[in-house]
Amino acid sequence: MNSLQASRNQVLQHIADACKQAQRAPETVQLLAVSKTHPSECLREMYQTGQRAFGENYLQEALDKIENLNDLAIEWHFIGHVQRNKTKHLAASFAWVHGVDRLIIAERLSKQREANQAPLNICLQVNIDAQESKDGCQPNEVAELVKNISQLPHLKLRGLMVIPAPNNTHAFLDAKQLFDAVKQEHAQPEDWDTLSMGMSGDMVEAIAAGSTMVRVGTALFGARDYSNKV
Repeated sequence: MNSLQASRNQVLQHIADACKQAQRAPETVQLLAVSKTHPSECLREMYQTGQRAFGENYLQEALDKIENLNDLAIEWHFIGHVQRNKTKHLAASFAWVHGVDRLIIAERLSKQREANQAPLNICLQVNIDAQESKDGCQPNEVAELVKNISQLPHLKLRGLMVIPAPNNTHAFLDAKQLFDAVKQEHAQPEDWDTLSMGMSGDMVEAIAAGSTMVRVGTALFGARDYSNKV
């Protein structure tokens, strides 16, 4: 067994243990492998372990990997902040976009998604605990965004994504409460199924609160090298 296989097995066991503790089925939580800064060869090796969903933060790096790995059936997720000048590439090349926090971004993604492509899955990024340094819409803006975005073609609005401040695990409960309220009052129930929250250091608390997708990088791939990032 290689090191990446061992790391993935360990993370999957960690997820299973957290689900058992929360009295949930392990299959209700998806593992998203956050592969930013790691080379294509590393992703190819991780793919061979059975991992299919990969998350990237840096657009040009991600586009290079998508081209290098186009022979693999990878489900590509963009989890970085979405700027207007990025939407064309995101609409063309990704299956999921997690960082939508404004209507104009959703409108651009919808317009630029080709009609012959599957609908682009999106999550609204919510600044759940009002961090000045974090992107995301405010919780009180979510209902109106859901109402408007749900009417756009070529998109499938799947749920929420949050990145709480370190050690603020209560924010996971707030996010779950918001997620459930929107599902009951505003969303398309059959599509509104994703609560993307929890990373390597806090996935247990996120799963206990109701996360359906954990974004794990370091625990899978090891430490990242940011030396070539600006």
